[in-house]
Amino acid sequence: MATALDFRVGMIIRFGGDLYTIEDYQHRTPGNKRGFVQAKMRNLKNGRSLEHKFSSSDKIDVARVERRAAQFLYKDADSYYFMDQEKHDQFQLDESIMGQQSKYLKEGDNVDVEVFENEIVGCQLPLTVMLRVVDTVPGIKGDTATGGTKPATLETGAVVQVPLFINENDVVKVDTRTGEYIERAK
Repeated sequence: MATALDFRVGMIIRFGGDLYTIEDYQHRTPGNKRGFVQAKMRNLKNGRSLEHKFSSSDKIDVARVERRAAQFLYKDADSYYFMDQEKHDQFQLDESIMGQQSKYLKEGDNVDVEVFENEIVGCQLPLTVMLRVVDTVPGIKGDTATGGTKPATLETGAVVQVPLFINENDVVKVDTRTGEYIERAK
């Protein structure tokens, strides 16, 4: 058994009879009161988000999940299709399981699929991905000195803030956990 202080983003826990993944958490110690952990979680069955305040000493039931390598094949209206790298079986995941990270997923990407009691409960993308910019306002000479940002639409449809010197067709590295620009690819 772990405590709420052991939380990390992506951890899968049992809470209230269901499986939840931790999307965000903050440890807080207000003044002269006891510390607590404020956690934002997503239910893996129905995709609903939940915020809950855990005492620092609360015991947490961490679900033991197996990770399998898979490759993203394609997306239709509301499902994502993958192929197990080991068994070469194809399977699908609903959009509710994919969550916000799906906007950084493109065909051919390798991911880790999380399996709990022979049921797929989640999908983890690499920490960073390389994506091509398909739409942004052009940079103007001298913009690099100001340190400003502008919105850019990536090949997957995601919109991220990039430095002013980034142009269309540039490839950028993006953090899949936060959706933040990291650097321009060489």
